[in-house]
Amino acid sequence: MGVYRILVIMIGILWVGVMQLWSQTTDQQEPTPNINFDWAFGALVGQEKSFVTITRDTVLKSGDELKMMVRLQSECYVYVVFYGSKGEVELLFPYSLQQFQKDYTIGKNYYIPQGRMWMKLDQNTGKERFFIVASSERLLKLEALLSEYFASKGEATKKEKGERVIAEIRELRKSFASYATIAEKPITIGGNIRSTSTVEDRRRIDLADFAIAIRAKNFYSKTFTIDHQ
Repeated sequence: MGVYRILVIMIGILWVGVMQLWSQTTDQQEPTPNINFDWAFGALVGQEKSFVTITRDTVLKSGDELKMMVRLQSECYVYVVFYGSKGEVELLFPYSLQQFQKDYTIGKNYYIPQGRMWMKLDQNTGKERFFIVASSERLLKLEALLSEYFASKGEATKKEKGERVIAEIRELRKSFASYATIAEKPITIGGNIRSTSTVEDRRRIDLADFAIAIRAKNFYSKTFTIDHQ
């Protein structure tokens, strides 16, 4: 009888250990991403227009040039919003809110600005921010606030509407704070990226060659702050 009781106790202890291990393994499993897109951000800097990738907050100077790329890998909604040093707001991607119904294709490279053009930093210095927001569903409140901003007139009204747009982005980040990014890693590229010897060659660089794969569950957000000097 004593041996039997000891055996039962040992089996119970073993079972508890197995269940704890299973629970830990389950907790560590990555959630299935429903946000899948590739992102690239690059700049041509200095008099030589040297190409650099932008992966964090950075310092740039007037005359430096910027370009970005978005490539969807699954059905999700990506927004790129610019917030200037004087409170101005611009929707960089999609190119318009109507684009979600007209031209929003998985696997297509969308460049910001479109084609081979680059955005050049003007003489208005200060902190400039690029908000990248992605969701498994359309962010209709954010879209409505953007529409209100575009329709507003008068400097004071426009500034107030712009602040509401940015406040909504920050509120979304708080609301979805529990949803962690699953992956944010460089994409492996076959072959070598050719060297460039002239400024014009550098402007022809394909940002898709420098893209980062972003995978997340339900919501993703990242902010790049440019210290424009």
